Amino acid sequence: MDVPLKKKKFSIQKLGLIVGVLAIIALILYVILQTSGGSKLNVETERISIHTVNKAIFQENIPVNGIVLPITTIYLDALEGGRVEEKFVEDGAILEQGQPILRLSNTDLELSLINQETSVYNLLTQMQISQNAARQNTINRQNQFTDVENSLIEAKRVYNLNKRLYDNGAIGRMDYESSHNNFEYQKERMKLAKRVLSEDTISTQLENNQAKNSYIRTQSALELMRKKVGDLVVRAPIDGQLTSLDAEIGQSITKGTRLGQVDVTSGYKVRVDIDEHYISRIYNGQTGTFTLNNKNYTLTIKKVFTQVTNGRFQVDMKFEGDVPKGIRRGQNLQIRVALSAEKEALLVSKGGFFQKTGGNWIFKISEEGSTAYKVNIRLGSQNTEYYEVLEGLNPGDKVVTSSYDSFGDTEELILK
Repeated sequence: MDVPLKKKKFSIQKLGLIVGVLAIIALILYVILQTSGGSKLNVETERISIHTVNKAIFQENIPVNGIVLPITTIYLDALEGGRVEEKFVEDGAILEQGQPILRLSNTDLELSLINQETSVYNLLTQMQISQNAARQNTINRQNQFTDVENSLIEAKRVYNLNKRLYDNGAIGRMDYESSHNNFEYQKERMKLAKRVLSEDTISTQLENNQAKNSYIRTQSALELMRKKVGDLVVRAPIDGQLTSLDAEIGQSITKGTRLGQVDVTSGYKVRVDIDEHYISRIYNGQTGTFTLNNKNYTLTIKKVFTQVTNGRFQVDMKFEGDVPKGIRRGQNLQIRVALSAEKEALLVSKGGFFQKTGGNWIFKISEEGSTAYKVNIRLGSQNTEYYEVLEGLNPGDKVVTSSYDSFGDTEELILK
């Protein structure tokens, strides 16, 4: 008689299937638990930058580039055109004011000078002839006046004598009337002679003044022509160094051509390019600093050029105090221009996080230091090293300031 066998409730295959299903369910539960409350990402602390927020003295500034220039530059332009005949110095020479640099020749200008000199000499000769004639005419009129004066004296004497004789009945009325008429006639002649002599004096003086003024104008024209010829020798306008001399012997130079420049070597200034965004915040007297050979130097804005070119404008800055030793024309400097006064503020270091967040949020590290989570913040001014924190952080908070590009949309960082 067969004995019935009891059937096993679980086979090895069923048991394995159950274990696999349980494992999958456990994995799903783990993932759900891990993703609840936002996505997380494991990050090694060695790969990120962590900064502690703190209060410190803050000054808003912007980084700019500056180029060293001579404190004064005088351009050399050809005041007159001509052919380069001689060069007295070469580019780079140290000059004294008035020292010749080069000589031009201009035949037309030199011929004009000769003609002008001839005109002056002819005018001077003509003036001398006119003055001699006027002087001789004056002498003649004075001689005539003397004769009239003498005739008047004689007529007066005869008239007075005849009047007494006539009163005493010694002479007739005809003789008396004749002497009286002659006396009156001589008086009229004297009046006329005085008027003629006076007018002659005025006329002579007027002619002399006109001739003198004409001579002065002609002489001035001559001096101007001599100066124009003298300008054919180009001279140093100031003490300094000759730079960018562009002229060779035999070269024809037109009037107004830029020949070069003379730089004053007693000091330097810095020409700075600034973005037009800051044009309303830049003014004379603002300061900037830069570091050279581990030493800090200060510059002050002395002139603002408000013309904007390619989105930038320029300012001139001068050194305050010491000037770096060995500084050269054309040297580039990295300068921080201050836009505000110093103040105490809550600061966070600048970093790559700003490109991702726009300064609206940041990853703040938890107190235990194992995680970092998003917090909303509000930033204010900035300088080359820090952002000013207005809201969202407190002194002593630690934040991640490096780039967030690799974090994606992660809400929380797990720090390892």
